[in-house]
Amino acid sequence: MGAMLGIVLSDNLMVMYVFWEATSVSSFLLIAYWYQRKKSRYGAQKAMLITVFGGFAMLLGALMIGTAAGTFSIREIIGMRETLADHALFLPAMLLILLGAFTKSAQFPFHIWLPDAMEAPTPISAFLHSATMVKAGVYLVARFTPVFGGDMNWFWIIAIVGTLTLFWGAFMAIRQTDLKALLAYSTISQLGLIMSLLGIGSLALNPDFAAEADWFEAAILAAIFHLFNHSIFKGCLFMVVGILDHETGTRDIRKLGGLMSLMPVSFTLTVIGGLSMAGLPPFSGFLSKEMFFAGVLAANTHTEQWTLWLPIAAWVASIFTFAYCLILVFKTFTGTYHPDRLDKKPHEAPIGMLIPPIVLALIVVSAFFFPNLLSYNLFEPAIHSVLPGLRLPGETFYVKIKAWHGLNTELYMTIGIVVVGTLLYRTYKKWGDVYNLLPHKYTLGSLYDNGLAGAEKLSARITSTYMNGFLHSYLSYIFVFIILLVGGSFVLLDAFGYDLSTNAEIGLYEYILAGAIAVLAGFVISVTSRLTAIIAVGAVGYLVSLLFVIFRAPDLALTQLVVETITTALFLLAFYFLPKLKTEVTRIRVKISNLLISVGIGALFTLIGIAAQGSNQFKPVSEYFQNAYELSGAKNMVNAILVDFRAFDTMLESVVLFTAGIGVYTLIKLRKSRKGGQQ
Repeated sequence: MGAMLGIVLSDNLMVMYVFWEATSVSSFLLIAYWYQRKKSRYGAQKAMLITVFGGFAMLLGALMIGTAAGTFSIREIIGMRETLADHALFLPAMLLILLGAFTKSAQFPFHIWLPDAMEAPTPISAFLHSATMVKAGVYLVARFTPVFGGDMNWFWIIAIVGTLTLFWGAFMAIRQTDLKALLAYSTISQLGLIMSLLGIGSLALNPDFAAEADWFEAAILAAIFHLFNHSIFKGCLFMVVGILDHETGTRDIRKLGGLMSLMPVSFTLTVIGGLSMAGLPPFSGFLSKEMFFAGVLAANTHTEQWTLWLPIAAWVASIFTFAYCLILVFKTFTGTYHPDRLDKKPHEAPIGMLIPPIVLALIVVSAFFFPNLLSYNLFEPAIHSVLPGLRLPGETFYVKIKAWHGLNTELYMTIGIVVVGTLLYRTYKKWGDVYNLLPHKYTLGSLYDNGLAGAEKLSARITSTYMNGFLHSYLSYIFVFIILLVGGSFVLLDAFGYDLSTNAEIGLYEYILAGAIAVLAGFVISVTSRLTAIIAVGAVGYLVSLLFVIFRAPDLALTQLVVETITTALFLLAFYFLPKLKTEVTRIRVKISNLLISVGIGALFTLIGIAAQGSNQFKPVSEYFQNAYELSGAKNMVNAILVDFRAFDTMLESVVLFTAGIGVYTLIKLRKSRKGGQQ
C-alpha cells in the first residue's frame, strides 16, 4: 500500500520508479506466500520476470524523457509538452513507458503472469492483483497522457492493445474452471477496457480534434469511473470467492453448484458484483459500461479514420464478459448440489468474513443511484489531471452521470449483449471446442515456458564455455577486459600524451638490465615447470634491485633483495607440494596467449605511467617530502614516510602480518595435534 501511494504521490520520475519496483517485489513475495508449493514459486517468478522487465523499460523511458526535458519533475515535464513533441527521444520514451505500463497492468501479450499470480492467498489477489497494484500501469498511462496524449501513436497503441486485451481476457475467462482464474482473466479484460478508454480520451489533447474534445473528455470520465467501479465490484467478487474456497474447500466450478440455499448472502453478493461486471442495471458497472460504448462510438464517428473495429471489438468482448458473469453466478450457486465432490460441508460464512464484501456491494448499488456524489469531488479533479489546459482556471468539466439516455445505440448494444451472451452461455458445450483449435504448445504461456527453458539451456551452455575450472582462464578474461576497457578508453580519449624531453638519458647498464629482465620474463612464460618459473621470477626481482643500485637508492635495493628472497623461498616451499602443470596450460597456443596478454598489460600500464608523469596538473607530492628532515628529524626520506607520515598505515600492516602469522601458527599446531591423535 505504501509503494502504491508512493507511485501516485511522486512528482519525481526516479522516485516513482523506486516505488514502482517496490510493488513488484511486494507482489513477488506475496504470490510466493506458500513457497512450499511449486505453482506459487512459478507464479511469483513469472510475475517478477515480466513486471521487472517492464520496469526496466519504464526506467529507460523515464531517463529519456527526463533528458529531453532537462528535469525529472513530472509537473515540469507536463508543462513542456509542446516543446517535447519535436525531440528525438519523444517517441522512444513513449514506447518504453508504455511497455512498462502494459506489463504491470497485464495487457496483451504480457497478461500471462496475472492468472498464475492467483496462487497467492485470496485477500492478496483481491487487493494487489485486482484492485490496486495492477492499476499502476493504468495510472502511468493516465499520468503521462498530458505529455504524450496529443500524439496519434499514443492513441493507436493504447487503443489497439487495450481493446485486444479486453477481448482476449473475456474470451479466455469463459473456459476457466477455477473461480480465481476466471476472475483473473476478467481483471485482464477490464484493465484492457480502461486502457482503451484512456487511449480514446487522449485525442482530446490533439488540436485536430478540438471540436470533438467533449466526446473524448467523456471517455476519460468513463475510464476513471470504471477504474473506481472495477475496484469495488471485483474486490467484492474476490472476497466472495475466498469465502467459497474457505467454506467448501474448493474453487473448482465443476464441483460447485446448488449453493444458493446454503449460502444465500454469498449468492446475493455474487449477483451484485457479477451483474455489475456484466454491465446490467441497477448496478454501477452499467453506467461506466454505457459510457465505454459511447467512447468507442465517438472514436469511430469523430476521428474520420478506420476505427469501426473499436465498437465492434468492444461489443463482442462485452458479450463474452456477460457470458462468464453468468457462469460465475449460476454455475456456482444454481443447479445440482454435489456434497460428495466437496471437501467440506458448506455453510454460510461468519459475519466477520461477510462484512467487507457487503460494504463493497452496498457501494456498487449506491453508486448506480447516486453516481454524482463522487462526480465533482473525485472524478472531475482527476480529469483535470489527465487533461490539463483544456479548461480555463476555475472552469469545470461536465461530469454529470445519468443512468438513462433514451433509446440510443449504447442501450441497443447492451440489449444485444444480453441476448447473445445468454445464448453463448446456454450453448457452451456446442461451441466450447473452439478453445482446442490452438495447440497448447503455441499458447503464450507455453511460449513463455519454452523460452525460459531455452534461455536457461543457452546460458548454461555459454557459461560452460568459459567457466572451465582453470584459474588461468579467469585471469586471462580479467586482463583482456582491462586491456580492452582501459586501453580502449585511453585511445578514444587520446589520453596517451607524454613528453620525454625532460627525462634523464638512459645509460648502457640500464639497457643491459632491461634486456635481461625482458628475457627472463619471456623465459617464465615458456617453461613447463613451476619451480623453474619461480626461480626465473626471483631472478627478475634481483635484476630490478640492481636497477635501484644504479639509480642510487640503496635502501630500496636492500628492501627489494630481502623481500624477493623471502617470497621466492615461500613460493618454492608452497609450490613444491602442488601437482604438475596440466597439458592445457603447457600448450603452445596457451603460451602465446599468455605472452600477448602479459605484453599487453605491461605495455598498457607503462604507457599509463608515462602519460600520468607527462601531465603534471598539480604540484608533485614529492616536494612535500623533500623537507623530511625538518618535518620529522629523519635523514632518510623513505624511513620518514614509513614511520612518520604513514605511521598508522605501517602499524596496520604490521598488525595484518602479525594476525596472519598467528593464523599460520594455529594451522601448524592443529596439524601436529591431529597427527598425535588429539582432537
